[in-house]
Amino acid sequence: MIGVGAFGRNHARVYKELEQQGEPLRLLGIVDQDVRRADAVGREFGCRSFGSLDQLLTTHSEVQAASVTVPTLHHLSVARKLIEAGVDVLIEKPLASTLAEADELLGMAKKHQRVAQVGHLERFNPAVRATIPFITQPMFFEVHRLSVFSPRALDVDVVLDLMIHDLDIVLSFVNSPVQEVRAVGLPILSGKTDIANVRLEFASGCVANLTASRVSTERIRKLRFFQPRQYISIDYGRQDVLVFTVGDSDATPSVNPQIGVVKPPIKSEEPLRAELRSFLDAVRQRSIPTVTLEDGRRALALALQIVDDIHRHGSRINLEKLASL
Repeated sequence: MIGVGAFGRNHARVYKELEQQGEPLRLLGIVDQDVRRADAVGREFGCRSFGSLDQLLTTHSEVQAASVTVPTLHHLSVARKLIEAGVDVLIEKPLASTLAEADELLGMAKKHQRVAQVGHLERFNPAVRATIPFITQPMFFEVHRLSVFSPRALDVDVVLDLMIHDLDIVLSFVNSPVQEVRAVGLPILSGKTDIANVRLEFASGCVANLTASRVSTERIRKLRFFQPRQYISIDYGRQDVLVFTVGDSDATPSVNPQIGVVKPPIKSEEPLRAELRSFLDAVRQRSIPTVTLEDGRRALALALQIVDDIHRHGSRINLEKLASL
């Protein structure tokens, strides 16, 4: 475990739980520049702690895989050192700070033949997985990801912090190039954009509206989309899906007798647990991970394009002057 802040500690917790439940793995060590934090997490999960990655790699030459949950700015330097040491990596989202850094990671993983996965957690949400068999031709998305304010992840815009989850899901569902991006956003409680809205248009004709906020009074994580004769609603938090189909005689009638509703069976599971199990399977089998570096780069490219459009919109309306009034 490289980096054990709020989310990195959760990675360590799940790895330890998997180890205790008989998975063939051993949590070897915790690395964090905050030595006191590293020591505390190491004691909590019964493994050694280190103040630097070099110390870990020197002490434990048998390290085979690592989660990289340091700030995005350091993803490249940390992952590079691990990959060059022959270690497979799971890199938290966003993959990198820039596309150039993402491309360097792609090149290194290919050169050293390392398994490399990106931590787009919602791919492993049971509700998302249950939706995939129903996808035909999505034409319109309405997505909301609202969160209460937290001092974590303020080094990036809300687009790279929260919205990127939904960008990855929408891109994987639509599987069509983005043709147009129109976005607006505002800084509210931090120096970065805290609330953003974007309209995407794809080559397929699909349109997606996405809103992300980290200054909401409530927590909402929902994705809804329409395709021919169907409306599908996903609640990430509740891990459930509703599929409304016109003329489906085998489904339960809804408010409109012409529309049937199906609630697919879902086996509830913590998405992080599913994600880490998937990563470990790819490491053991030397297989392509569920979320590849190419997937992470694609989501990052779109997120950065949205951030640029937000900045252009802010310049057009002279946002800095308005904020000072």
